[in-house]
Amino acid sequence: MSRGPKKQFNPEVALAKAMDVFWARGYEAASLSELLEHMGIGKKSLYDTFGNKRSLFLKALDYYAQTEVKAMRDQLLASGSPLANLEQVLQNLQQRHSLPRSRGCMLGTNIADFDTDDTEIALILYHHLQRLEDAYCTVIDRAQKAGEISSAINSRNVARMLLCTTQGMALLGRVVEDETLLRSTVEATVMLLKMV
Repeated sequence: MSRGPKKQFNPEVALAKAMDVFWARGYEAASLSELLEHMGIGKKSLYDTFGNKRSLFLKALDYYAQTEVKAMRDQLLASGSPLANLEQVLQNLQQRHSLPRSRGCMLGTNIADFDTDDTEIALILYHHLQRLEDAYCTVIDRAQKAGEISSAINSRNVARMLLCTTQGMALLGRVVEDETLLRSTVEATVMLLKMV
């Protein structure tokens, strides 16, 4: 059976470019013409390969989770000191979100972009954030077992605090260009974890 003509573009590269547009502009503000131009493909190729704009967005969100979120999870769960891994991730986020024209977190910025009645999108966004929360929880559990953090604190609660803190950093980084605020937040977070 014939597989049809070979695509004249790399779907993964095109999807990564679509992710960049949605990440920078949000779902609503990203126009079809902007997506096509940035992806370097025609309208037929987009619809044939990715479906409509909404399905392209869902694929872009999944690609974000498979690349950006996965890289952070891998760093959190790497071998070595769990607390040092967590501190490094927080510092990396602080540096990233302190850059001029920071895009923040694609998950967080799109939470604000969708009607909360859109349960499909809400569940997908929550699922990806839940995986981050789980990674934070695992690294706190490991730090407790390693004696780096007190075992008296509830690791799930701390993971949720870290998720909310990092999402807040990502959001504020979009408008605050002075890195002092985010650096202070990371320093205070790490200090609190070491004190309890």
